Amino acid sequence: MQLSDLSREAMIKVVTEGREGSAMMSFAAVLNRAEIEAVVDYVRDVFIAGDGINTRYHIPANGWEDHQRYAPAFPFATGEIALDTPLEQLTPLQQEGRQLFISACVTCHDRSKVEEEGEWWSPRAVSFPRGGYSNKASSTVALTFERDLDALSSATPFARHEIAPEVAGLTPQQRLGEQIFQANCAFCHGATATGRNWVGSFLQPPPRDLTDAEAMAGMTHQRLTQVITEGLVDTTMPAWRGVLSREEIDAVAAYVMRVFVPRSDRTQ
Repeated sequence: MQLSDLSREAMIKVVTEGREGSAMMSFAAVLNRAEIEAVVDYVRDVFIAGDGINTRYHIPANGWEDHQRYAPAFPFATGEIALDTPLEQLTPLQQEGRQLFISACVTCHDRSKVEEEGEWWSPRAVSFPRGGYSNKASSTVALTFERDLDALSSATPFARHEIAPEVAGLTPQQRLGEQIFQANCAFCHGATATGRNWVGSFLQPPPRDLTDAEAMAGMTHQRLTQVITEGLVDTTMPAWRGVLSREEIDAVAAYVMRVFVPRSDRTQ
Protein backbone atom coordinates (compact mmCIF):
# COMPACT_ATOMS: atom_id res chain seq x y z
CA MET A 1 0.00 0.00 0.00
CA GLN A 2 1.18 3.50 -0.85
CA LEU A 3 0.80 6.37 1.61
CA SER A 4 -1.47 8.08 -0.88
CA ASP A 5 -3.89 5.14 -0.56
CA LEU A 6 -4.49 5.78 3.16
CA SER A 7 -7.90 7.29 3.78
CA ARG A 8 -8.46 10.06 6.29
CA GLU A 9 -10.90 7.84 8.20
CA ALA A 10 -8.38 5.00 8.46
CA MET A 11 -5.71 7.34 9.81
CA ILE A 12 -8.09 8.81 12.38
CA LYS A 13 -8.98 5.28 13.49
CA VAL A 14 -5.32 4.29 13.95
CA VAL A 15 -4.45 7.45 15.89
CA THR A 16 -7.53 6.98 18.06
CA GLU A 17 -7.28 3.24 18.70
CA GLY A 18 -3.60 2.49 18.08
CA ARG A 19 -2.40 -0.46 16.05
CA GLU A 20 -2.22 -3.91 17.61
CA GLY A 21 1.14 -5.65 17.31
CA SER A 22 3.02 -2.40 16.81
CA ALA A 23 4.41 0.43 18.92
CA MET A 24 1.59 2.71 17.75
CA MET A 25 -0.36 3.50 20.91
CA SER A 26 -3.93 4.74 21.24
CA PHE A 27 -4.25 8.49 21.71
CA ALA A 28 -7.92 8.37 22.70
CA ALA A 29 -7.07 9.22 26.29
CA VAL A 30 -4.57 11.92 25.30
CA LEU A 31 -6.24 13.85 22.47
CA ASN A 32 -9.87 14.68 21.82
CA ARG A 33 -11.57 14.00 18.48
CA ALA A 34 -10.90 17.48 17.10
CA GLU A 35 -7.21 17.29 18.02
CA ILE A 36 -6.82 13.86 16.43
CA GLU A 37 -8.46 15.12 13.24
CA ALA A 38 -6.16 18.15 13.24
CA VAL A 39 -3.08 15.92 13.54
CA VAL A 40 -4.27 13.65 10.74
CA ASP A 41 -5.13 16.56 8.46
CA TYR A 42 -1.70 18.11 9.07
CA VAL A 43 0.10 14.85 8.26
CA ARG A 44 -1.99 14.32 5.14
CA ASP A 45 -1.54 17.89 3.90
CA VAL A 46 2.17 18.30 4.61
CA PHE A 47 3.67 14.82 4.27
CA ILE A 48 1.33 12.86 1.99
CA ALA A 49 -0.19 15.41 -0.37
CA GLY A 50 2.68 17.88 -0.09
CA ASP A 51 5.46 15.30 0.18
CA GLY A 52 7.05 17.51 2.82
CA ILE A 53 10.20 16.76 4.78
CA ASN A 54 9.95 16.83 8.57
CA THR A 55 12.39 19.44 9.81
CA ARG A 56 10.39 20.61 12.81
CA TYR A 57 12.59 18.79 15.30
CA HIS A 58 15.37 21.35 14.88
CA ILE A 59 13.63 24.23 16.61
CA PRO A 60 14.57 26.37 19.65
CA ALA A 61 12.07 24.53 21.84
CA ASN A 62 14.07 21.34 21.31
CA GLY A 63 17.40 22.98 22.05
CA TRP A 64 18.32 24.12 18.52
CA GLU A 65 18.66 27.89 18.80
CA ASP A 66 20.34 28.38 15.43
CA HIS A 67 20.12 25.22 13.37
CA GLN A 68 21.21 27.10 10.24
CA ARG A 69 24.75 27.19 11.56
CA TYR A 70 24.92 23.50 10.62
CA ALA A 71 24.13 24.28 6.97
CA PRO A 72 27.42 22.86 5.60
CA ALA A 73 26.43 19.48 7.06
CA PHE A 74 22.94 19.43 5.52
CA PRO A 75 23.98 17.68 2.25
CA PHE A 76 25.35 14.78 4.32
CA ALA A 77 22.21 14.56 6.47
CA THR A 78 19.88 14.53 3.44
CA GLY A 79 22.02 12.05 1.49
CA GLU A 80 22.85 14.52 -1.24
CA ILE A 81 26.53 13.73 -0.60
CA ALA A 82 27.64 10.28 0.55
CA LEU A 83 29.48 10.35 3.85
CA ASP A 84 32.25 8.10 2.57
CA THR A 85 33.00 10.29 -0.47
CA PRO A 86 36.83 10.61 -0.72
CA LEU A 87 37.99 13.88 0.82
CA GLU A 88 39.85 14.89 -2.33
CA GLN A 89 36.53 14.92 -4.19
CA LEU A 90 34.99 17.39 -1.72
CA THR A 91 35.33 21.17 -1.74
CA PRO A 92 36.78 22.82 1.38
CA LEU A 93 33.25 23.79 2.48
CA GLN A 94 32.02 20.23 1.94
CA GLN A 95 34.95 18.87 3.93
CA GLU A 96 34.00 21.24 6.74
CA GLY A 97 30.40 20.04 6.51
CA ARG A 98 31.47 16.40 6.59
CA GLN A 99 33.49 16.94 9.76
CA LEU A 100 30.61 18.85 11.32
CA PHE A 101 28.19 16.03 10.46
CA ILE A 102 30.47 13.38 11.97
CA SER A 103 31.07 15.38 15.15
CA ALA A 104 27.49 16.51 15.78
CA CYS A 105 24.77 15.17 13.48
CA VAL A 106 25.72 11.51 13.14
CA THR A 107 24.36 10.67 16.61
CA CYS A 108 20.76 10.93 15.41
CA HIS A 109 21.10 10.80 11.63
CA ASP A 110 23.43 7.77 11.70
CA ARG A 111 25.52 7.63 8.51
CA SER A 112 22.66 8.86 6.28
CA LYS A 113 23.97 7.79 2.87
CA VAL A 114 27.16 5.88 2.04
CA GLU A 115 28.40 4.42 -1.22
CA GLU A 116 29.69 1.21 0.36
CA GLU A 117 27.75 -0.43 3.18
CA GLY A 118 29.85 -2.22 5.76
CA GLU A 119 30.37 -2.98 9.42
CA TRP A 120 31.40 0.61 10.12
CA TRP A 121 27.97 1.82 9.06
CA SER A 122 25.83 -0.67 11.01
CA PRO A 123 22.88 1.23 12.50
CA ARG A 124 22.94 1.68 16.27
CA ALA A 125 20.03 2.31 18.61
CA VAL A 126 21.49 5.59 19.87
CA SER A 127 19.76 8.94 19.87
CA PHE A 128 19.98 11.89 22.23
CA PRO A 129 20.39 15.67 22.09
CA ARG A 130 23.51 17.66 22.86
CA GLY A 131 24.34 20.47 25.26
CA GLY A 132 22.68 18.86 28.26
CA TYR A 133 19.22 19.55 26.82
CA SER A 134 16.37 17.57 28.36
CA ASN A 135 12.75 17.41 27.27
CA LYS A 136 12.05 16.72 30.94
CA ALA A 137 13.86 19.86 32.12
CA SER A 138 11.05 20.78 34.48
CA SER A 139 11.52 17.60 36.48
CA THR A 140 13.68 17.42 39.60
CA VAL A 141 15.43 14.33 38.25
CA ALA A 142 16.40 15.98 34.97
CA LEU A 143 17.63 19.13 36.70
CA THR A 144 19.77 17.02 39.02
CA PHE A 145 21.30 15.17 36.08
CA GLU A 146 22.02 18.39 34.21
CA ARG A 147 24.28 19.55 37.01
CA ASP A 148 26.43 16.51 36.30
CA LEU A 149 27.02 16.79 32.56
CA ASP A 150 28.58 13.96 30.60
CA ALA A 151 32.11 15.23 29.98
CA LEU A 152 32.40 13.40 26.67
CA SER A 153 29.09 14.00 24.94
CA SER A 154 27.39 16.66 27.09
CA ALA A 155 24.22 14.67 26.45
CA THR A 156 23.23 14.03 30.06
CA PRO A 157 20.83 12.77 31.27
CA PHE A 158 20.49 10.41 28.31
CA ALA A 159 23.98 9.41 27.12
CA ARG A 160 24.70 7.25 30.16
CA HIS A 161 21.76 5.03 29.26
CA GLU A 162 23.22 4.27 25.82
CA ILE A 163 26.23 2.46 27.27
CA ALA A 164 25.66 -1.29 27.45
CA PRO A 165 26.90 -3.06 30.58
CA GLU A 166 29.94 -5.27 30.13
CA VAL A 167 29.16 -8.65 31.65
CA ALA A 168 31.63 -11.52 31.79
CA GLY A 169 30.67 -15.16 31.77
CA LEU A 170 27.57 -14.99 29.58
CA THR A 171 26.51 -18.25 27.98
CA PRO A 172 26.37 -18.44 24.16
CA GLN A 173 22.58 -18.07 24.39
CA GLN A 174 22.85 -15.01 26.63
CA ARG A 175 25.51 -13.52 24.36
CA LEU A 176 23.14 -13.89 21.39
CA GLY A 177 20.41 -12.25 23.47
CA GLU A 178 22.78 -9.40 24.25
CA GLN A 179 23.40 -8.76 20.55
CA ILE A 180 19.68 -8.79 19.74
CA PHE A 181 18.68 -6.66 22.73
CA GLN A 182 21.30 -3.98 22.11
CA ALA A 183 20.49 -3.86 18.38
CA ASN A 184 16.71 -3.70 18.81
CA CYS A 185 15.24 -3.43 22.31
CA ALA A 186 17.72 -0.75 23.39
CA PHE A 187 16.08 1.75 21.04
CA CYS A 188 13.19 2.10 23.51
CA HIS A 189 14.52 0.54 26.71
CA GLY A 190 18.01 2.00 26.45
CA ALA A 191 21.23 0.00 26.55
CA THR A 192 20.86 -0.05 30.34
CA ALA A 193 17.28 -1.42 30.10
CA THR A 194 16.01 1.42 32.29
CA GLY A 195 13.90 3.18 29.65
CA ARG A 196 15.57 6.44 30.66
CA ASN A 197 17.22 7.00 27.27
CA TRP A 198 16.26 9.80 24.86
CA VAL A 199 13.69 7.84 22.83
CA GLY A 200 12.24 6.12 25.88
CA SER A 201 11.63 9.47 27.56
CA PHE A 202 9.00 10.33 24.93
CA LEU A 203 6.99 7.09 24.94
CA GLN A 204 3.68 6.93 26.79
CA PRO A 205 3.37 4.82 28.77
CA PRO A 206 7.16 4.73 29.19
CA PRO A 207 9.10 1.52 28.57
CA ARG A 208 9.32 -0.65 31.67
CA ASP A 209 12.50 -0.31 33.70
CA LEU A 210 13.76 -3.88 33.54
CA THR A 211 16.13 -3.20 36.41
CA ASP A 212 13.42 -2.04 38.82
CA ALA A 213 12.74 -4.57 41.55
CA GLU A 214 9.10 -3.57 41.99
CA ALA A 215 8.29 -3.49 38.27
CA MET A 216 9.97 -6.86 37.68
CA ALA A 217 8.80 -8.59 40.88
CA GLY A 218 7.97 -12.22 40.18
CA MET A 219 9.22 -12.06 36.59
CA THR A 220 10.02 -15.46 35.08
CA HIS A 221 11.78 -16.50 31.90
CA GLN A 222 8.50 -17.95 30.62
CA ARG A 223 6.54 -14.77 31.34
CA LEU A 224 9.20 -12.61 29.72
CA THR A 225 9.26 -14.69 26.53
CA GLN A 226 5.47 -14.37 26.37
CA VAL A 227 5.64 -10.57 26.65
CA ILE A 228 8.35 -10.33 23.99
CA THR A 229 6.39 -12.66 21.71
CA GLU A 230 2.93 -11.17 22.13
CA GLY A 231 3.65 -7.59 23.21
CA LEU A 232 1.59 -5.75 25.84
CA VAL A 233 -1.83 -4.29 25.09
CA ASP A 234 -2.23 -0.54 25.68
CA THR A 235 1.52 0.02 25.88
CA THR A 236 4.29 0.81 23.41
CA MET A 237 5.64 -2.76 23.72
CA PRO A 238 5.08 -4.42 20.31
CA ALA A 239 4.87 -8.12 19.53
CA TRP A 240 8.15 -9.52 18.21
CA ARG A 241 6.82 -12.88 17.03
CA GLY A 242 6.94 -11.75 13.42
CA VAL A 243 10.49 -10.43 13.71
CA LEU A 244 12.41 -12.83 15.94
CA SER A 245 12.43 -16.63 16.02
CA ARG A 246 11.50 -18.54 19.19
CA GLU A 247 15.19 -19.25 19.79
CA GLU A 248 16.06 -15.57 19.47
CA ILE A 249 13.25 -14.55 21.83
CA ASP A 250 14.47 -17.14 24.35
CA ALA A 251 17.96 -15.70 24.02
CA VAL A 252 16.77 -12.14 24.69
CA ALA A 253 14.83 -13.31 27.74
CA ALA A 254 17.85 -15.22 29.03
CA TYR A 255 20.04 -12.11 28.65
CA VAL A 256 17.55 -9.80 30.35
CA MET A 257 17.00 -12.21 33.23
CA ARG A 258 20.73 -12.64 33.74
CA VAL A 259 21.88 -9.03 33.37
CA PHE A 260 19.00 -6.71 34.28
CA VAL A 261 16.30 -8.33 36.40
CA PRO A 262 17.17 -7.91 40.11
CA ARG A 263 18.27 -11.29 41.43
CA SER A 264 16.27 -11.12 44.64
CA ASP A 265 13.04 -10.77 42.66
CA ARG A 266 13.57 -13.52 40.14
CA THR A 267 11.38 -16.57 39.90
CA GLN A 268 12.70 -19.43 37.85
